[in-house]
Amino acid sequence: MYMSGDNKPIGWWLKEVDRLLEASFEQVLAAEGLIRRQWQALNAAAGPGSIESTLAPFLTGDPAELAAVTDPLVARGWLDGERRTNEGQAALEALTTKVQAQRERVTSGVSDEEYVATIGVLRRMAQNLAG
Repeated sequence: MYMSGDNKPIGWWLKEVDRLLEASFEQVLAAEGLIRRQWQALNAAAGPGSIESTLAPFLTGDPAELAAVTDPLVARGWLDGERRTNEGQAALEALTTKVQAQRERVTSGVSDEEYVATIGVLRRMAQNLAG
């Protein structure tokens, strides 16, 4: 592939976007006293899979690490085991509004077609590398 001037390779951009995404969502959630994994756990609760399976790609598999994510949600009364409580559902709805606004900021200026094409390209690249 042709690269000129200050163009960076795709690996650089992937890491940079990942770093910026993590930081921006952490900032949004920190205002509510949460970390991104807690947001994911709250979303996963009562979903088709377990919280543990949903978070598996982001955690080491150590049960203490999962507990460090979920225990504060239980303490807030937002989770009861694998289920969201009524309070947790209300918190999720309020947080979803903030997260959605951040997602819109991230994709500002990107058309639906560009977004779909980007996801398709990244998916194919991941498949190429996986096997």
